[in-house]
Amino acid sequence: MSIALIQERLAAYGCSSTLEEDRAIREITQEVVLAALARTDFFRHAAFQGGTCLRILHGLARFSEDLDFTLQAPDARFRLEPYLPVIRREMTAYGYDIEFVDRSRVDQAVRTAFLKDDSLGDLLQLQYRPTTGPARMVRIKLEVDTNPPAGGSFETRYLDFPFPQATVAHDPSSLFAGKLHAVLCRRYLKGRDWFDFIWYTARRTPVNYRLLAAALAQTGPWAGTAPDVDRRWCLRALEQKIDSIDWSRAREDVRAFVRAADLPTLDIWGREFFRAQAGKLAD
Repeated sequence: MSIALIQERLAAYGCSSTLEEDRAIREITQEVVLAALARTDFFRHAAFQGGTCLRILHGLARFSEDLDFTLQAPDARFRLEPYLPVIRREMTAYGYDIEFVDRSRVDQAVRTAFLKDDSLGDLLQLQYRPTTGPARMVRIKLEVDTNPPAGGSFETRYLDFPFPQATVAHDPSSLFAGKLHAVLCRRYLKGRDWFDFIWYTARRTPVNYRLLAAALAQTGPWAGTAPDVDRRWCLRALEQKIDSIDWSRAREDVRAFVRAADLPTLDIWGREFFRAQAGKLAD
């Protein structure tokens, strides 16, 4: 019965390629992991954040790879390991045969575990099943920041797949602050950051400037400088970043994560477009 629920969810995606089907299976798996965590005390301590949060909770029109979380308050003693058996038991009921590799290190603030499953593709009726090569595999990384910057705001969101559950997450203004920190401080170009940036600016999402300032002071080029962050400061920093980017490379990075019907929207990506989007930042 449970595998039938996964099959029904997959059919609702209306996938049109092997890539889209792979992304859909990954996202369904992410939702089952979230549901498993909701059965524990995980969301008393942690909150959902990042691109997958924006996708699952707010309908962002791109697929995402990882499950990112932040503690609601710093705690160097936090461990992911106790939650992994609970996730495994829950997912076994839905046809998964999960393996975990816990890569967490006590000397690093971010706790990391990798989830993999090689069996689900054999149980599902796939429209784009490979005729040769290895069976369909699912790989997901879980990360929890145990030393979050101060100033985050949280909200409770309700999901109903694969069963009704409550999930604690950063609110949209705090999610946007996290994304602005990424676009300004990431050491490599990630077009997905800028796809998400459009989502926020198109909706005039307010920015949690207190959280952004704390994040900038913690990591990145402004670490230790306590920048006075407001809309004007952000506009200056964003314009400098936008002017430095190879937008053809940014488009290529994001292509595999959006549906074919949305690919034409990438054609306008460039300096002038993103400067215009930056101008929509709220005070």
